Order: sequence, then C-alpha cells, then structure tokens
Amino acid sequence: MTVLPDDGLSLAAEFPDATHEQWQRLVEGVLRKSGKEFSGAAAEDALSTTLEDGLRTRPLYTARDSAPDPGLPGFAPFVRGGRPEGTSPSGWDVRQRHTALTDGAVLADLENGGTSLWLVLGEGGIPVAELDRALDGVYLDLAPVVLDAGRDTEQAAEALLRRYAEQGVAAEAVRGNLGGDPLGYEARTGTALGFAPYAALAERCAEGYPGLRALTVDALPYHEAGGSAAQELGASLATGVAYLRELTEAGLGVEQAAAQLEFRYAATADQFLTIAKLRAARRLWARVAEVCGAPGAGAQVQHVVTSPVMMTRRDPWVNMLRTTVATLAAGVGGADSVTVLPFDHALGLPDAFARRIARNTSTILIEESHLARVIDPAGGSWYVERLTAELAEAAWQFFRSIERDGGQPAVLRSGRLRTDLATTWAERSKRLAKRREPITGVSEFPLLAEKPVERAPAPEPPSGGLPRVRRDEAYEELRARSDAHLAATGARPRIYLATLGSPAEYTARATFAANLFQAGGIEPVTEGSFEDSGATEAVLCSSDALYAEQAERTAAALRAAGARHVFLAGRGEHSGIDSYVFAGCDAVDVLSATLDRMGVS
Repeated sequence: MTVLPDDGLSLAAEFPDATHEQWQRLVEGVLRKSGKEFSGAAAEDALSTTLEDGLRTRPLYTARDSAPDPGLPGFAPFVRGGRPEGTSPSGWDVRQRHTALTDGAVLADLENGGTSLWLVLGEGGIPVAELDRALDGVYLDLAPVVLDAGRDTEQAAEALLRRYAEQGVAAEAVRGNLGGDPLGYEARTGTALGFAPYAALAERCAEGYPGLRALTVDALPYHEAGGSAAQELGASLATGVAYLRELTEAGLGVEQAAAQLEFRYAATADQFLTIAKLRAARRLWARVAEVCGAPGAGAQVQHVVTSPVMMTRRDPWVNMLRTTVATLAAGVGGADSVTVLPFDHALGLPDAFARRIARNTSTILIEESHLARVIDPAGGSWYVERLTAELAEAAWQFFRSIERDGGQPAVLRSGRLRTDLATTWAERSKRLAKRREPITGVSEFPLLAEKPVERAPAPEPPSGGLPRVRRDEAYEELRARSDAHLAATGARPRIYLATLGSPAEYTARATFAANLFQAGGIEPVTEGSFEDSGATEAVLCSSDALYAEQAERTAAALRAAGARHVFLAGRGEHSGIDSYVFAGCDAVDVLSATLDRMGVS
C-alpha cells in the first residue's frame, strides 16, 4: 500500500477507487428491495429522468461521459463565455423592463441597482411619443437603453438617437440596442414586416455607433408558446441566420452583421437546463459564424429574462424563489444581461416593492454571493458539459429542419412552427395535469384562504400570432370557477375527508387528498360528520390494510348520509368506490369533473 504524506488532505486516499460497475451493483440491490429486477446498465437507466427533446438525465456522471471541448472563455466555440474576463468584476448588466410610465419607476431602478433600461414602446407599452418623458433625468452616457417597439421600431429609434444628440452624448459612448426584430414581431402577431428599415438601422449603427446594436433575436415568443429548450434555441438560430442573410444582402460584411445582433432567451427555475441552454446557444452561434467564414464573430451576446411561463398568479410570492433560481442559472450560464421579472408580473403592473425585489435579486447574487467572480463556474462538470452537448445537438437538428423547410420566415407563415410548439406544450400539459411537474402554491400546497394580490392592469401585449401559455393555466381556470362560486354563495365547494384508523395510518393520504382538491379550489373538511360538513362528495383516506377491512362499509355509510360520489385515496378495486385519486392521476381531469358534478360553473 502506498503511504501518502500527511498533508491533512488524505482522507480515504489509501482506499482504492470504486468502479462504475460496483456502483451499478449497489443500485441493483436497492431496486431489488423495491421489487424491481434490473442489472448493469439497465439498473442505471431505471434511475434516469427523461427530459424534453429526447434528452435523459442520468443518476451518475463520470469522466467517461465525454463532451466536445468547450474551449477557453473568450475563444471559439465560446461555450464558456464571449469574453475572457467573463462578467467580472462588476457582474452582468441588470436590465429592468418597463411597459408603462409609473411615477419615478425608471429613475428608481437606475438609482437602486439597475444598470440599463428595457423600454417596451408602441403596442402593449409606452407610446413612442412619450419616450422623452420616459428618459427624463436619465444619464444616457451611463445607462444603456434597449428598445422593444415592434412595428414602431423605426420611429422609436429615430426618437432615441435624437435624444442622444440633444444630450450631447458622443456616438462612440452610445450603448444599447434599437430592438429591431421583424420575425419576432411576426411570431407575436402573425403580421409580416419588410426588412429594409431594419437593414438601414443596422447600417447606421455599424457606421456611426460602434456600441449600439440594431437587432434583437428574441426567442421568448417560442418559449412562451410552449416550446422546449431545443426548439427555443433552434428557432433563435434560424432567426439569427435569416437576419445575417438580409444584412449581408444589404451590403454589410458577415462580421458587421453579426455585431448587430443580440440574442434574448428565457431562464427557468430548472437551473441546470438553463445553464446548459445558454452555453449550448453560444456553441451553436459560434458554429454558424464559422460556417459563414467569420469564426471570430461568433461570440453571442445574450440577454436573459426570467421565464414568464413559470410565473403564477396564485401565491405569487413563490415567484420570488423561482426568479432567484432562474437568475442564478442565468449568471452561471454566462448571460451578459439579465432581466428579473417582478413577482407580480402575471397580475398586471408591478408595484414598487416588486420592482425592488427584482432588482435586488441580481444585486445579492453579484455583490453578496460573488457569483460573477468565477468565470463559467459550471464548466468541467461532467453533467453540465454532457447536457450542454446533447442539448446543442438537439437544437441543431431542429434548426436544420427549419432550414430544410425554407427558413424561419417560411415555417412561421406555413404554421409548421406553431404545430411543433403546440405538440410540445400538449405533452408538457399532460405532466402538469398529472402533477409530474409540480407547481408550488398552485398544484402543490395551495392556500385557499390567501387574499388575492391585485395590481393595476398592464398594457395588453400584441397578439394574433403564436399563443402565450402559462404553467398554471389549467389550475387557474379551476380556481376561477371556485372563486365565482364563493362570490355567489359565500362558500367554496367542499369535499369531506373520511379518515380511517390512527393518524399514522391516514395522515399521508389525507394530506395528499387535501392538496389535490385544494388545487381545484375545493375545500377539504376533516372535522365532524359528513352530514355537518356541507359537502356533497367524500374521499376515503387510510392504509391499504384498512381499506380491505372497512372501505366498502364506510362508502355505504357515506352514501346513506348523502354522499353523491365517493373517492378513495390510493389504488385498488373496492366495492362502492366511484373513483380513485393517486399520485400520477390526471388531477385536472378529476378536479374539473368534480366541479361539474358539484354544479360549479
């Protein structure tokens, strides 16, 4: 046995390394205890998790899980970031979004942690004529401005450039993005726009404003329509290529054209998938630049927004936790700019407190957690590197399918992209309905007694194109039915939990049933008798052993007391039981049918 020097770091160093096969045998033993017989690689597969896009997360990654070389930070293929120094030392750009002129909100953001502005103008936002008022008091040589003006981009860009000139800001000091995104607008509205005005803005920026970009490749329309990570990346890649074609045809070089693009992606609470998505996006764009003959122009600039799809309207306070995880993932993934949507974003115009929390989310991660002090902190992780490579491959295949069908404009207009995204969302909706993808505060641990959070209405965003989906939409519809019933009758629909045996025997299933029915706005009642509960339906909650002894008799007693429908929490076949609720059942279907029977419309 080799004796290692006593350096204080030799704990377990004298033991031989465990092998992968030894670990698999241990997994086999654990699975065997649960009644499952697997061996070797099959045992490992049994613990794997299937993701969208055909990806699988395995339970163990080792050095043999190879992935393409990610390179060095600041060098092709830019997986580890577009700049050698990363976002150090000051961290990412904290970009605050504004859709309305709320008194003092713009300056409050900039004075309290925000470092740039994202102004939504025209349809669904601030009138273009009010741009000067929106920027009143803003030092434009210090705070970059990003526009999002849809069909009014040309008018808004002219107003912003005029404002720079009036404030005497030197052209080389101008930073930001004019926000031209005709394909993004078409995805949102179904209305096609000519590219000539955007090409003219790009030429103007390339010639006179070296720090100003003209175009945004916004992937949010595809994410918000229910697309997967690979579909979001593939659609953004196809959009970026379409813009490169238009700009080079207008006379710009490939390097000049690429320098006019900024990419916008969503960050979700699935932190590792978000990290991998941003890293994969940079690898993919680097490949595009390489194929176009300009490998040095492949450093993608990324603006990341916390996902609107994950934001809930019920228990919106939990959104603070979701956006914190998403922001951490965006920072670790190497985002250049991050917009944290306020926790009340889904309810209307955010209030000052919500905006403050959103700003401070980035500030804490940068200043107190020192997240920006490490470049690509996930780099070298076998799991992250492998997930990055697999996601990049899936996204590249989706991008190639778009190109085969004529490119991004063609798939938008043919309806093919809408169909692809809808198919993905339909599959995800099944997982949400079965609570395989839980939503805290909505499908899991809802609080019926919580007072609703109310906000002033926000401007209606442009519509007519791809849909906007939310994870909570099916449950929100159920809760709205319950709310209407409460307003009309003074009480919510109720269900009686008939518990059998001791607390040790019924608590787990009673807790499960209470959470399940509250997700649909149905109040569980556990005290007293069925006759006194005000309920019309009941659910039996206990152990399998007691079900075998008492389920039939108890169900008959409940029917005699007036129960119109009797559930059982668990599986099995018992006389007198109308239906069963269990982990993995279609909760939305069960709850909707229950409300129907209760006359809750």
